[in-house]
Amino acid sequence: MTGAATLQLGWSEWLQLFTHYMTLSLMAFGGAISTAPDMHRFLVDQNGWLSDRQFNESIALAQSAPGPNVLFVALMGWNVGLNTGSLMYAVLGLLLTMVGLMLPSSTLTYMTARWSHENRNRRTVRAFKQGMAPIVVALLIATGWILASAHGNPAQDWPLWLTTCIATLIVWRTQLHLLWLLAAGAALGWFGLV
Repeated sequence: MTGAATLQLGWSEWLQLFTHYMTLSLMAFGGAISTAPDMHRFLVDQNGWLSDRQFNESIALAQSAPGPNVLFVALMGWNVGLNTGSLMYAVLGLLLTMVGLMLPSSTLTYMTARWSHENRNRRTVRAFKQGMAPIVVALLIATGWILASAHGNPAQDWPLWLTTCIATLIVWRTQLHLLWLLAAGAALGWFGLV
């Protein structure tokens, strides 16, 4: 991944990184990827700790690798640390972002799951679950928009947009397995068509 200029981060900035990810943890309805727009705002726009390219590469690499998709958070923390020029700070960044994102949401999820299971027949519990669905969808659309807008000019990238629309329609209207769409997208990219 492409590095940025060497950063000078003090302990207050590392604490700020940790606490920001702790607050994001409590907003991560639909998974960590739904908070990517705010991660972008914080890491790229507000603090300049990552470049747009590093941000997008962190997500792309983690999403393409086997395992949990939350790994992009670790890569972002790793890259912030690497941008300081130190491998030790890369490990620190990785730990701060992952623990910051995982600890509050895991604790809250555990406690909430126990309570909601005990009260699953209450109208308010059912209403809450149904009300969260549109919020998750909106956060995922915002994430897609952030990733797409960093790519370049939409008028020049019409093949990418067309491929996205076709893939969306196929997922929506058919039962075709997503791996076939990923393979088709990889083939289109391999041959330089998108």
